[in-house]
Amino acid sequence: MGSRGLILAVESSCDETAAAVVEPGAGGVVLSSIIHSQVAAHAPYGGVVPEIASREHLARIDAVVGDALADAGAAPADMGVVAATYGPGLVGALLVGLTYAKGFARGRGLPLVGVHHIEGHLHAALADPASPPSRNPGQPFIGLVVSGGHSALYRVDGIGRARLLGQTRDDAAGEAFDKSAKLLGLGYPGGVVIDRLAQRGDPAAIPMPRSLRDRTHYDFSFSGLKTAVRTFVEEQRRRGVDVQGQLLADLCASVQEAIVDALLHKAMLACRRQQVPVLVLGGGVAANSRLRAEAARRGAEQGVEVYLPPRALCTDNAVMIAMAARAWRAQGRSSPPALVAAPDAPVEASSAALS
Repeated sequence: MGSRGLILAVESSCDETAAAVVEPGAGGVVLSSIIHSQVAAHAPYGGVVPEIASREHLARIDAVVGDALADAGAAPADMGVVAATYGPGLVGALLVGLTYAKGFARGRGLPLVGVHHIEGHLHAALADPASPPSRNPGQPFIGLVVSGGHSALYRVDGIGRARLLGQTRDDAAGEAFDKSAKLLGLGYPGGVVIDRLAQRGDPAAIPMPRSLRDRTHYDFSFSGLKTAVRTFVEEQRRRGVDVQGQLLADLCASVQEAIVDALLHKAMLACRRQQVPVLVLGGGVAANSRLRAEAARRGAEQGVEVYLPPRALCTDNAVMIAMAARAWRAQGRSSPPALVAAPDAPVEASSAALS
């Protein structure tokens, strides 16, 4: 069968080994999306262990890519472009996916597109795993990327034209969820558990801090929230009270509300100050039910159009990498063969990785 010009994308920046096949045309139809999660491997340690992550990627990547091709009903000869995350992320993990993609591309004489991980997350809202995207935010837009490793606001004026406006000064939002859950003995990852328990809690029951509320910058801070959770738990124990049942639900709801409020306070501020009434969310925390509902509510209230990725594409995945690569290829751009993994690559460097 002749080449169909499909996009094969690989993502391995942290603890998910992912591959996807996407059509390159205007619809950008997602033909397959395979994600192997390493949660079980890292859960005993309460977080991601870089060496374990790298080994897991090495063991899984060939099978994950094979499954993505099979689900898409495609063969290697049907590919026209290969894409992979080149940074930021864990250097060992990045090397596995990027090296695999480079080998696949070089062996078949295909162009390679290195995608910045953050730019990928900002394209997840344009994808649907079963159909072409039904919406497409006009440029420019404000991007809010929130995960276990990132909490940052960007102004995006086009593909490869993202400018950092503000970011966390300490813990990321996802990290705040996970550390709070660990203090409460809820396991890892903690964001999903807190979200579930918060459904039956009162978000106003327990005062939680909202740091950096001033309007002179767009930065976040969540370390004080983690301290407040520890202080509350210790105080309850001194009083002989176990944090469980309704009290636990109220605490989870209060913690969640503090994180969501802090994120959206600065996101909406950026939309107003930058005079850009479009907000795009991305990252694992974008799956949080309260964040999604409150973003939609505040957007409607303040005249901001809000775009949310499908929940399945909030955590790291290869569809988002394919979507970003598709946008780059529409401009005729690809990466040099010497592209290297860049664990600390700033988003402004995304265009520098292409030629």
